[in-house]
Amino acid sequence: MTKGIRVYELARELGVTSKKLLAILQEEMNITLNNHMATVNDQVAARLRRLVQGPETKEAEQKEEVPAGGAPAQPVAAPAAKEKGRPPQREMPSREAVNGAAPSPSVVPGRTFTWQGPLTVGELARQLGVNPTDLIRRLIQKGVMAAINQTIDFPQARDVLESMGIQVVNAEESSRKLVKKGARPLLAGDDPQRVVPRGPVVAVLGHVDHGKTTLLDAIRRTRVAQGEAGGITQKIGASTVDWEGQRIVFLDTPGHEAFAAMRARGAQVTDVAVLVVAAEDGVMPQTIEAIQHAKSADVPIVVALTKMDREGANPDRVKRQLAEQGLVPEEWGGDTVVVPVSAKKGEGISDLLEMILLVAELLELKADPQRRAVGTVIEAQLDRSRGPVATVLVQTGTLKVGDAFVAGKTWGKVRSMMDDRGRSLKKAGPSTPVEILGFNEAPEAGDVFQVKASEKEARAAAERAAEEGAAQQKRGASLAEFHRQTQEGKKELALILKADTQGSLEALQQALRQLKEEDVGVAIVHGGIGGINLSDVRLAEVAGAVILGFNVRPETSARQEAERSGVEIKTYRVIYELLDEVEKSLRGLLVPEKEEVVLGLAEVRQVFRLPGGQVAAGCYVQSGKMVRRAPVRVVRQGVIIHEGAMASLRRFKDDVREVAEGFECGISLEKFHDFKEGDLIECYEMRDVMV
Repeated sequence: MTKGIRVYELARELGVTSKKLLAILQEEMNITLNNHMATVNDQVAARLRRLVQGPETKEAEQKEEVPAGGAPAQPVAAPAAKEKGRPPQREMPSREAVNGAAPSPSVVPGRTFTWQGPLTVGELARQLGVNPTDLIRRLIQKGVMAAINQTIDFPQARDVLESMGIQVVNAEESSRKLVKKGARPLLAGDDPQRVVPRGPVVAVLGHVDHGKTTLLDAIRRTRVAQGEAGGITQKIGASTVDWEGQRIVFLDTPGHEAFAAMRARGAQVTDVAVLVVAAEDGVMPQTIEAIQHAKSADVPIVVALTKMDREGANPDRVKRQLAEQGLVPEEWGGDTVVVPVSAKKGEGISDLLEMILLVAELLELKADPQRRAVGTVIEAQLDRSRGPVATVLVQTGTLKVGDAFVAGKTWGKVRSMMDDRGRSLKKAGPSTPVEILGFNEAPEAGDVFQVKASEKEARAAAERAAEEGAAQQKRGASLAEFHRQTQEGKKELALILKADTQGSLEALQQALRQLKEEDVGVAIVHGGIGGINLSDVRLAEVAGAVILGFNVRPETSARQEAERSGVEIKTYRVIYELLDEVEKSLRGLLVPEKEEVVLGLAEVRQVFRLPGGQVAAGCYVQSGKMVRRAPVRVVRQGVIIHEGAMASLRRFKDDVREVAEGFECGISLEKFHDFKEGDLIECYEMRDVMV
């Protein structure tokens, strides 16, 4: 039985890069495989060895083709044939070999066959393990007249194999989609003649407590997680790991929110995303959001299946859940690499690093180390003793102590630099995270960092950025804005849906996907259950989407971020109102008449039982003001549990009309007495909006 081998494994055996091996397959053998994860059969592997190493591997190839039973996979030419000068027919197996060959382990008749053509009828029969005469007969039935030595193409093979009940996959068309756009473009100003390979930058994303930092500890051989409050990452960290002579930069983020924040500011920092999923918990809500963020950024995803040493680990269940989110594992015929790891036992770590480097190899990451440094601010803070401090990832060029720089609205001069291990540096090249002192004030995460010729030039650039930022605030998406864009030919309305239950969410998704008016459709960027959070707003900002909430409310931080970025949040209590408004916007008929304005938000701190069965809530006004005559709603964990009118509003013992932000008050509602500590009471009003 022949045995296949993956491209990257063969490349490592031959001492060449996967990219070079893929090029040889294309140029010398007319086989197109765009990914290192593709498998080639032993015959193709033998030809590759001969092309790379030369004819001295011929004898080794013959030995490799002898199966475990001892019989040769194909007959050796007789001595008489050699005396006549006839070359041995190594590329074309004999009829006996074809008839007696067993199917390749990657090709199971009745299931799936990966086409790596073109092939002759005899070669195809051998790989399938069928009689070539039967295959020729089936080809004739399909109208293809082909002899055993005649080459057939993919459409011809697909028709006949599907008639045999075999699913056919074209290796060229279904090559791994880890890399969608090929090589990463060079940054503006890089000299193509001076560029050198750089290390990949990897963002570690996933659900809280799924082991992101513990996984990095195993890689870095440190104990960062033990020193963190509650064992959860509290800030963005950047660290470097050297593996097999290559540098990998890891960004350890608190979930995916910081990743989205940098993307929202236009920072293309990450080359590869490692999605951490616990084998015992599976795909969780934050996991799904992380997948959506990585897809929105068009970043290749490698899945690290952690906590494989736990008793409840169920990798097959997790892989099914990943497949439901569009990440089909490569062993199931998909395009996502899933690497099982155990951070505590150190198992699978080397495999994960190898996969990251293989993905980076196909990205062709390069930078110009001789130019002025350009990078991105990863995190920033105001240190009491050192002043403004920022972690900057140098993406191209070389940063030196004494360089003048600008980062967004801030500027400065590099006074000192330290690497991720606290060591002082004089200079830092591409793919190097450094902590910098010398900012005039703390920059924002995601700001572009650029070295200038002088401090005067850096200050002038920062002042221009500040003026431009004040004059032009970034606009988010809204239904009214989409109405105007439809007049200019926009074809798709991007939406983020949040609902109170999974059933409501599925009903909304199904109904919205059916809405389409004159080639203008709906694209659901993300759907989830629970309240509208900060991550939803940042994703909407990146994707240019409108957030629609059904029976849920936005968190305070989410509402503030939406107001800052211009992202529209629309909430509904009736599903038909939501569908009707979206449909009107698709038709270009949306004319807003009323707008809901939140007046104030108060948190229930204590519940009081009053005589007569009445219940009052002792509240603290978090924002805005509470108005007695305004309608109110009670929100518990992001879900609306009651809407109605306010029965009374008191400040100490006095009835008042309103209570401002920062003050305490007592609130009782009509027909509602089930207050709980932590509930939010929101008062609002409906205002007419002029169009």
